[in-house]
Amino acid sequence: MKLIIAALGTCFAAPLFAQTNVTLYGILDAGIQVSNSGKSTQTKMVSGIADGSRIGFKGTEDMGGGYKAIFNLEARVEVDTGSNKAGNLSDYQGFALTKGMDFPDFGNPVLKGAAAQTLAGVRAALQPKYNVNATSSLVLARGGGPDGGLFDRTAMVGLITPVGAILAGRMYTPAYEVFNAADAFESGMAGSWGGITGGTGGLLTTGMAIRSNKSVQYRIELPSGFGGALMYGFKNSGYIGLDKDFLAANVKYKANGFDVGIAYNRGTNTDGSTGLVTATAGGSYSFEDFKFFAGYQSMKNENSILLPVFYDAWDQEISPGLKAGGVPAPVIAAWTSIFRSNVTKNFKLKAESYSLGMHYKIGNGRVMASYSHQDDKTLSNSDATQYALGYDYNLSKRTDLYAVYAYIKNQNDGQYAPGAASASGGFTEVAGQPGRALQFGIRHRF
Repeated sequence: MKLIIAALGTCFAAPLFAQTNVTLYGILDAGIQVSNSGKSTQTKMVSGIADGSRIGFKGTEDMGGGYKAIFNLEARVEVDTGSNKAGNLSDYQGFALTKGMDFPDFGNPVLKGAAAQTLAGVRAALQPKYNVNATSSLVLARGGGPDGGLFDRTAMVGLITPVGAILAGRMYTPAYEVFNAADAFESGMAGSWGGITGGTGGLLTTGMAIRSNKSVQYRIELPSGFGGALMYGFKNSGYIGLDKDFLAANVKYKANGFDVGIAYNRGTNTDGSTGLVTATAGGSYSFEDFKFFAGYQSMKNENSILLPVFYDAWDQEISPGLKAGGVPAPVIAAWTSIFRSNVTKNFKLKAESYSLGMHYKIGNGRVMASYSHQDDKTLSNSDATQYALGYDYNLSKRTDLYAVYAYIKNQNDGQYAPGAASASGGFTEVAGQPGRALQFGIRHRF
């Protein structure tokens, strides 16, 4: 029984299975970021740098005979504003998604102005800077929705049995669990490996389904240290809640200093085509005061589930505006073709990534360091390399202070900027420009 309970530990922010009633818990994390990803230095307060700030409810009911009912509801909290919506840390726009969208004006001064306005409108519709607000209404209209719900971190109910556990709801995916275990910065701070995985379109070309809606999961752990998970998502599952179905699995080993695994996530689009696919391997090894990390991930998305969303945005918002502005129908048709062909190409994702890192304990603190590289396999060859160094000091069992510096070297269309646990870094001011960030803050668990 204890082994099964331990296997479920990765699903939650803190141990919960010793409880026989409802428990309130949470993490409050906030700090300051000083970044330079353009001509000027930006300083701002950020919520959730090392860990996403949250408040949650969890509980169990022991029914005897090795059976327990469990639940977990966990909500995002942005400490800097009190809201539950997060956006990019950088104020700059990304331009890779509009690459190739040169709308011809045919020598007509009126069309020249309309073409410039159209490109600006397309950029506003596609930028991850507006991902939460701009896409939510579009996505919800198609029967799904991105993060932003009241309990968007976790909403789960399940049953523990003597032969494993069955969970249902919105949960972390099996591949993300392995990915997180291989990241020396634990998917937080400016040094997070996830800051450079995915495509050059940022959040709109993500390389990982972190959570999945409408999913069921089976989990187990064996006495030998081996364990595994199998997840299936129904309609409106996957990384933004639009997949026709979602399938994922992992196999892990946690014993003798090792915490390693392999995993696979695959989404299926509404038309039956294969969507985002990731294969992940890695983890950590602890030895005395050292902890070493290594991870590898391949990512592929030839048929982005977001294409219908932006086709609709063009047809319902941009095209009618062009017509009302007097742009001739043949020109609108030509521009529509340019938009569709290029956005289809620009939303493709094909990349491989790896990360190496370490921790070294010093008294009540630890030094953290990592090296991560994203190898873009698309024609743009927009590789990115990230270096990060940080220090985390425990004031008590529940409260710590941290500081981290990260530097990202971008290539070609790459505009990756350092991020945080609760938000994407966003973009550098121009493509190929380095992204730099210094972060320091405080984290309290309750």
